[in-house]
Amino acid sequence: MFLGRKKELNALNTLFESGKFEFAVVYGRRRVGKTMLLNEFCEGRKAIFFMGIEASVSENLSQLSQTVLEYSGGPNSTFDSFEKVFAYIDTLCQNERLVFVIDEYPYLAKADPSIPSLLQKHIDYAWKKSKLMLVLCGSSMSFMENQVLGYKSPLYGRKTSQLKIQPFDFFESRALCADFTPEQQAILYGALWGVPEYYTHINSKKDLNENLIDIFFRPGGRLFEEPLNLLKQEMRTPATYNAVITAIAQGASRLNEIATKVGLETSAASNVLSSLMELGIVRREIPATEKSSRKTIYVISDTMYRFWFTFVWHYQTNINRGVGDLVYKKFVEDKIGEYMGHVFEEICLQYLYTEKGLAVLPFLPENMGRWWGNNPRKKREEEIDILGFADNQQLFCECKWTNKLVDIDVMNELFGRAELLGGGEKHFIFFSKSGFTKKFIQLVSEMPNVKLITFRDMCV
Repeated sequence: MFLGRKKELNALNTLFESGKFEFAVVYGRRRVGKTMLLNEFCEGRKAIFFMGIEASVSENLSQLSQTVLEYSGGPNSTFDSFEKVFAYIDTLCQNERLVFVIDEYPYLAKADPSIPSLLQKHIDYAWKKSKLMLVLCGSSMSFMENQVLGYKSPLYGRKTSQLKIQPFDFFESRALCADFTPEQQAILYGALWGVPEYYTHINSKKDLNENLIDIFFRPGGRLFEEPLNLLKQEMRTPATYNAVITAIAQGASRLNEIATKVGLETSAASNVLSSLMELGIVRREIPATEKSSRKTIYVISDTMYRFWFTFVWHYQTNINRGVGDLVYKKFVEDKIGEYMGHVFEEICLQYLYTEKGLAVLPFLPENMGRWWGNNPRKKREEEIDILGFADNQQLFCECKWTNKLVDIDVMNELFGRAELLGGGEKHFIFFSKSGFTKKFIQLVSEMPNVKLITFRDMCV
């Protein structure tokens, strides 16, 4: 069943309805639903949909020839070159709208390095004046960004649109696991990161713990080796990248900490981190109030990787020996609440950008994100889960994923941290998984600049 992706479909539909030549580059991590999106877009339209394969030039040429001729009703034969295939497509798109999709384009381009130049030639001399809508799609993030969108590519400057397909956010992902409670849906998001294909392996007849065990903690589990396999497809030396991700998962966040823990020079660690950021696995963060900073930290943005390197990586031997369920019960189950702390912060930030969340905001911030800095009075570093600001207004948010009701001590702590950001009109939002004490609710009822939002409120 096709769910979501309304914005992406609307963007593709707009390109199609222009009636003129369009060249869209669609890319994103594996399993994120790119092919399903393009299939949905092509439904009911005149389209040639070809998927590149990791095989020889001749095999790719044969399959592309067959796909093109099946569309056109041409003779049951094959073209003897890609040039002739593209020249034939020239004749098909002069008078009628035609969508030509090359899915997994990196496989085709790697099989025959002349493909980018051939496409450039036909775009410049035939397709620009035609009714063709060309779509190149790929899962190799580095290839698509460097070899298709990069300025050294023959195709540089010719795209009319690019779509980077992201995993679903928490609120979109809920439809993929509708049989579970909102709290369980949040934990699934924290483990599966809104990647649609991963959700197809959930068994709604089993509870949350049984599903996590089946997916991550069994030798045949869908995600038992997924991060390792994905890194092998993207990197020549995956072991180094595994070590860097492990270091971050274990708490190292600054470049020198990561380099020391892994045993790399800082320049080498920086290069590894840059590659992981290109893949969307890791992101660089600086305090929300700063443009650049020596306070830069690195976090694992892909929560499937974060979950895996936190809970699965060190127990692979025991899982392979068939005791993954015991591993989960002894080392994982009781720690998921702590793990969900950072995930809940991300969910709260996502909420503030939803229609309901925007209605709650006291003003529209220029930027929202985490903040951290020194507290000179207490001589320690302080953190603010979400900080937003615009002109003279500031928004401070605290996010609590706990089974306890949040009490006024949390408010007083955040009020104290807010003073570190100087003057201005200050607003506060407190998010809580379990709710708030009556004392807190009563006190806040007399404070117009403070709002309380429960996880239940967010999910209604």
